[in-house]
Amino acid sequence: MIDPLITQHFRLSEFTDSDMAVRLGIDNRPPPDVLATLRNVLIPGMQAVRNILGKPVFVTSGYRSPALNAAVHGAQASQHLTGHACDFRCPEFGPVVEVCAQLVTQMQRLKFDQLIFEGSWCHISFSARPRNQVLTAHFDAGRVTYTSGLVA
Repeated sequence: MIDPLITQHFRLSEFTDSDMAVRLGIDNRPPPDVLATLRNVLIPGMQAVRNILGKPVFVTSGYRSPALNAAVHGAQASQHLTGHACDFRCPEFGPVVEVCAQLVTQMQRLKFDQLIFEGSWCHISFSARPRNQVLTAHFDAGRVTYTSGLVA
């Protein structure tokens, strides 16, 4: 299958391929409306992230089908389900908290919906009505809670 670049640095497969889905035999192909969101909203948003950071960005989780989202215990209303969100790292830029901090300084230019510092990765989403919401996730005994703002 041909996997052309959607933007200067990103291919669609980076936002749809999932090792977990393959291991579990889950079909993670996005439906047409989600495919359009990936192409027109998320991937261009991530290209803007890449441009700001100036270093390679590695998507660790993009689109999740309902079955995959359930398998990874994702939130029932996760923006991963609609193609608006992804989790990523940018190790050449620095620690994840520094990546998040840099993106927060660019929030007016970047216009993200949510940016969540999740410890070893950054979650970001884009929408038509961006909230520029910044959160920090805290993991404790299998539960996740969130604090407003960036807390290292």
